[in-house]
Amino acid sequence: METRAVTHSTFVIERSYPVTPERVFAALADPVKKRRWFAEGERGGVEEFEMDFRVGGNERTVRRMGKDTPFPGVALTNHSNYQDIVPNRRVVLAYTMSLGEQRISASLATFELVPTERGTDLIFTEQGAYFEGADGPKMREQGHRTLLERLEKELTRSENEGAEKSRAHSSPSPA
Repeated sequence: METRAVTHSTFVIERSYPVTPERVFAALADPVKKRRWFAEGERGGVEEFEMDFRVGGNERTVRRMGKDTPFPGVALTNHSNYQDIVPNRRVVLAYTMSLGEQRISASLATFELVPTERGTDLIFTEQGAYFEGADGPKMREQGHRTLLERLEKELTRSENEGAEKSRAHSSPSPA
């Protein structure tokens, strides 16, 4: 009988963003914003993105791996279930990842938002079980670091869009 190999690991990533916890929370909760920073990217096309942001709700992302990846054309599926949501403070989700038809991991992930004088400290913690054939904890941590950098770009984008809308509404009408 073949035994499964499972690697267990926990990692924590801390980031500071110069925006309010409400803005960071909105980027986690709004499907349009989350799709931009979480699902879309240079390494593969998004085939599906569904998000039901509530305790007990699910999120599902299916990406097709790009030609410059180790698995070109293979589907990478992330299926999440929201475990706990406290607006502007935390989001906890359980998620699995599959590469093609093979489940490669199961994890519990927590986004904690801490207000600071300069904005928000985000503390991301993942507790994972990585199965044989998985990317493993070091690659997963690097993947989340990249995602949190993309979140920062989304927050900057949202801030710039808000400033543009404010200027548009405050500019005088042409005579």
